[in-house]
Amino acid sequence: MNNVASIFPQVAGRRRSRWLDAWPIYPLIVFLLFFFAVPVGELLWTSFLNARGQLSLENYARLVTAPVYLRVMGISFKIAAWTTLLTLIAAYPVAYLLATISNAGRNRLLLLVLLPFWTSFLVKTLAILLGRNGAVNGLLLALGITDAPLDLIYNFFGVMVGMIHGMIPLAVLTMVPVMLDVDRNLVRAAHTLGAGDGQSFWRVYFPLSLPGVAAAGLLVFITSLGFFVVPALLGGARETMISQVIISTLLELMNWRFAGALALVLLVVAMLVFYLYDRLLGVSTLSAEGGAAAAAGKDREGLISRLSMAVGLWLVGALGKASDAVGAALMKLSGTPPNRRRRSIPRALLVVIVALVLAFMMVPTLFVIPVSFTAGSFMSLPPQGLSLRWYQVYLDSPTWWSATMRSLSVATATATLATILGVGAAMVLVRQRLPGRVAIMSLILAPLILPRIITAVALFYLFARIGLVGTDLGLVLGHTALAVPSVVVTVIAVMRGYDVRQDQAAWSLGANRWKAFYYVTLPQIRPGLLAAFLFAFVTSFDDLTVSLFVSGGSSATLPKQMWNDLLLQVNPTLAAVSTVVLAIATVLIVLAEWLRRRVSEYTSDASRV
Repeated sequence: MNNVASIFPQVAGRRRSRWLDAWPIYPLIVFLLFFFAVPVGELLWTSFLNARGQLSLENYARLVTAPVYLRVMGISFKIAAWTTLLTLIAAYPVAYLLATISNAGRNRLLLLVLLPFWTSFLVKTLAILLGRNGAVNGLLLALGITDAPLDLIYNFFGVMVGMIHGMIPLAVLTMVPVMLDVDRNLVRAAHTLGAGDGQSFWRVYFPLSLPGVAAAGLLVFITSLGFFVVPALLGGARETMISQVIISTLLELMNWRFAGALALVLLVVAMLVFYLYDRLLGVSTLSAEGGAAAAAGKDREGLISRLSMAVGLWLVGALGKASDAVGAALMKLSGTPPNRRRRSIPRALLVVIVALVLAFMMVPTLFVIPVSFTAGSFMSLPPQGLSLRWYQVYLDSPTWWSATMRSLSVATATATLATILGVGAAMVLVRQRLPGRVAIMSLILAPLILPRIITAVALFYLFARIGLVGTDLGLVLGHTALAVPSVVVTVIAVMRGYDVRQDQAAWSLGANRWKAFYYVTLPQIRPGLLAAFLFAFVTSFDDLTVSLFVSGGSSATLPKQMWNDLLLQVNPTLAAVSTVVLAIATVLIVLAEWLRRRVSEYTSDASRV
């Protein structure tokens, strides 16, 4: 065995080089092992112990003998699946419009997509306005559409509205960077060859955008599995998700062993879903190697099978024909001149669809802003008079102001650390064929799949031993573990459309890897990096579960302070805080866009010189 390297020096050198070149992924693996896998593993290990501390399977026997838990698991996957499907249907037109308009229009529209992200999830959930006395039922009664209030809350419909509303921005921002890399000349070439708008879109553009759709779908699905705020506030007994059962088992029954068993079963089943995803679509849609062309040349091993390919081609062809038929019917009804119909009709329909989706996303935000100016003591629409009293309460409160500043600083540090760790790991996963890639991706995605309550409790015990409970560093480390998966998936989706030959050309001209990355790669993947940074920032800024356990009692984050206030009373201070956050977010986004333009102009002028 010792002579292998001498007999095959080139092979041994390639193996050593492969592992050495993969060094950017090692910091992330070490980080997740220490701050996620080990503490969570310790907690899950308790599921194999009985009350006397002996090895036992009694917790899992309870799962099998009590059908209610299996039924709740099925409900959780049903809700996550429907959320994923409906979110992708709603988000795709928005992402497509963002990718096909001018830079100025994209930036303005992106602002509308991002704003709901900054409305605190607690207030956003309460502001869905689906109650029997809410604004939606009030509008329906006023218009005479219904004679009595509809049951729009505490049921499956209410859960779907809340879940989809929270997931659309996530899906849009995941798909847009991939769509921006699609060469639109290919669609024009299809038109030149006689294909209609529908056939050109479904046979050319849509397959090229699938990596972004697949990444968004996986991200939405595994994120939805861990939700508990939306089903707890908007769902009924029939919409109970497994994360709610875990939280009740932990906080009410204090049964850590059974909660660990529930969490482990959820993790195993979710990993099975990820494995099936890999077999159907291939990890290549997330981590590298080729697209449809590569799929056509291989039989299996993580790529679409020939049967799936045939079914997919038939489906996109049928959708293309149906789209062309609908477009032709609309053209006849529109009265638009024939020479303008090709672009005006589909574009107008797209704009209408996007406007409806954006209206759905903006409703809670439009509710929060006027309510924050109410003179009354309760959140209601229309507001009871106009007053700034709730802003005064917020600004005069050291507790609220301290919580706001702490959340902003922790979120900024978290986004920076998660982006640094995630970008390097994503580039390794895209560009190198590492052994055990599925295992590595499973480790990276595990913080999204496992309910946050388990991660929070595990981190609490770890940080209690090393003195990080109640510190900003503890919050940053805990939030980074939650945010890194979004960063990795987003950057991988962007890098899937990047032509690595550009870097190779830079290397051949004498640039080292750092210069090639800074001057060639970075400018082209900057939109994806910005999206990843925003995902990480929002993940930290809006997190409640980890903050409840890790932040300690001395200084709360903003979501924790809002939760504490919500437990005592529901008053418009929550709306005022959310409005302030929206204003700050708007200023930051506009400032970032202004700086981007100035840097772009400076770079353009320098290149001309």
